[in-house]
Amino acid sequence: MAKGPTITMWRRAMIVLIALTAIGFGAVVFSLIRIQLVQGNDLKKAATDQQLQDTQITAKRGTIYDCNGKILAQSASVWRVVLEPKYLLPAENDSEKTLKNKEGAREKIVTELAKILDIKEEDIQKKIDKGTYYEILKGKVETEERDQILQLKEELVEEYNQSSGILLESDYKRYYPYGTLASSVLGFVGSDGQGLSGLEAYYDSYLAGTSGRLVSVKNAVGTDMPFQYDQMVDAEDGYSLKLTLDETIQHILEKYLDEGVANNNVHNRATAICMNVKTGAILGLAVSGDYDPNDPYTITDDEAIAEIEKLPENERQQAESDALQAQWRNKAVSDTYYPGSVFKMVTLSSAFEENLVKENDTFTCNGYTQVEDRKINCWQTGGHGTETVEEGLMNSCNPMFMWLGFQLGKENFMDYFDGFGFTEKTGIDLPGESDSIYKGADKMNSVDLAVYSFGQNFSITPIQMVTACSAIANGGYLVQPYVVAQVMDSDGNIVKTTETTVKRQAISTETAKRVAKIMNRNATEGTAKNGYVAGYRICGKTGTSEKVAKYWSEGGSAKGAVMQYIASYCGFAPLEDPEVALLVFFDEPDVSGNFYGSAVAGPVFANMMSEILPYLGVEPQYTESEAEGLDTTAPIAVGESLSSAQTKITNAELNYEVYGSGDTVLAQSPEPGVAIPSGGTVVLFTDEESQKETVEVPDLVGLSYGEANDVAVSNGLQIKVTGVSASSGNAVSSAQSIAKGQKVKPGTVVTVNFITKDTVQ
Repeated sequence: MAKGPTITMWRRAMIVLIALTAIGFGAVVFSLIRIQLVQGNDLKKAATDQQLQDTQITAKRGTIYDCNGKILAQSASVWRVVLEPKYLLPAENDSEKTLKNKEGAREKIVTELAKILDIKEEDIQKKIDKGTYYEILKGKVETEERDQILQLKEELVEEYNQSSGILLESDYKRYYPYGTLASSVLGFVGSDGQGLSGLEAYYDSYLAGTSGRLVSVKNAVGTDMPFQYDQMVDAEDGYSLKLTLDETIQHILEKYLDEGVANNNVHNRATAICMNVKTGAILGLAVSGDYDPNDPYTITDDEAIAEIEKLPENERQQAESDALQAQWRNKAVSDTYYPGSVFKMVTLSSAFEENLVKENDTFTCNGYTQVEDRKINCWQTGGHGTETVEEGLMNSCNPMFMWLGFQLGKENFMDYFDGFGFTEKTGIDLPGESDSIYKGADKMNSVDLAVYSFGQNFSITPIQMVTACSAIANGGYLVQPYVVAQVMDSDGNIVKTTETTVKRQAISTETAKRVAKIMNRNATEGTAKNGYVAGYRICGKTGTSEKVAKYWSEGGSAKGAVMQYIASYCGFAPLEDPEVALLVFFDEPDVSGNFYGSAVAGPVFANMMSEILPYLGVEPQYTESEAEGLDTTAPIAVGESLSSAQTKITNAELNYEVYGSGDTVLAQSPEPGVAIPSGGTVVLFTDEESQKETVEVPDLVGLSYGEANDVAVSNGLQIKVTGVSASSGNAVSSAQSIAKGQKVKPGTVVTVNFITKDTVQ
């Protein structure tokens, strides 16, 4: 018979058991020590993170206003659509009925959200299949779509007892009520609400605000705990900006700038800057080829689109990116250019300040100046002959300004170049301001000094040029330009105000007044007269600069050919107490036409100033001849008997013409209150049939005043004159307000702009 375990075996078993127990207990103790002491803090943090759901609360971005309180950019409430896939997929303990309800809810959610949000059904299904608790489906959803989703949620509860699955979270979307207006200044924001260009980028830290947080406790499967715990940190709304820009002035700039681009077939955009000469406040800043910040990623340049379409598929993405960067670029502050003859106001100011010349000192221009081995020509190849310094500016004579430059010398010239702000950025509160490109006095040679003196071979920004012009207008003080006048908190309290910053006095007040007086004469009698506005004492200077400088010849033969130009006009008004300076700049007007600054930019400058100055309340002071040709307004004739209307029109020293056989005036052209030339005609329509009468607008460009007026009258129209005085013997029409071929009522007034035939720099 087998014997039972021996005492030795029992002892061995007990030893093994004790050893195993000790090892196991030791492992447990070791694990507890490791968990409690070594990993305790990390595990506590992980558990807390798992239980706490942290939701970001978006801050409302600040509003941007113009100087009169008109809203240029604002944030409005939108919603973010979030899916909760975990609640839509089958769970382990779901009943058959629950499974059926979830399946129906999923199908309805996929189908209906695809319609409401314009999303593919398969993309929504992919989000649901992830099985997570939080999947963003679409952001920036408008109120109309939100209401439809709320209705869908109600239907899901009624039909499938499904309350979870879709969340709507509040968010904000940026809106620009005026569309393209001032887009180069305002900029735009990205999908995450961050400013990406313009003021939106430059002042992003002010506008953005601070996001808030909502912290809630959830269990392991993402549902609410049996106890309530919510902690909210409110979002802080962003600050708002009040600009110096005036929506009305901005609209004027953009309207006429676009018109100038179209009339002159400008290839490389254009810009206009209107600045308060005393404070530096920018009242308007326009760039042609602008975009809609509500839709900034759509290319607006038709030529660019056409060029992109010609490219191979693999090159289009980069080309599209380049085109977008170009349309977002603010040409007024980010691009440099040769200023050309508008810079002559600076050279003349410098020479006057150094007492080198006086207005009546004379210089003889024979058409060129020999500088070292190079012959540098005047634009007037035959020369201007003997002229005074004042006449030299009015003639825009290059040799005379080279003469002034040589008298100044390199060091003096560059001292004033620096004094007028051309060696440094202006400091305007807009992103992307470029540095100027120039040679210092130590690196300049005689040829450099010669061409610098009339604005060539160095590059500056348009904002630098209009700032320098403002210094001449305000008595010699260089002020810093700015766009934001005030920063305000969400309660409207002012937290920051921009004060006028005077950097230095570049020239004396006496010198500034002397130059302004000559510029005023230049605008009425000289090369800048195409920018003349009757009654408003304009001071102006034109510029036509070559984009590739080829000024000299060797051995009398031309050296190179220049194909592209920049046409500009820079000036201020009124003479006695200047208020605003304006620079108009066209990059690459069509060289097949008249591409000079006087012809291209002058009329646009005049049209802008003719509306800006009256709007600002500047009182006109007309000469006797100007007063005689002033327009009047059409009296009210509609509703009057024919005889009464005829008497009223005659008493207004106007003529009338009757259409129809009725006894009562049913309509009139021009309409009541519309400007009409002195001695013009009011057409009266007296029956229904007569009101259908139309005439076709003829081509009124390229004609003298008499010819344009005759053509207009023969076609049942009348003209209003802008630009140079119609009495000028060499005036020719350059643009018309209503395009040829359009159908209008008889008697309609067409505004025709006149320039001089001998338009030059």
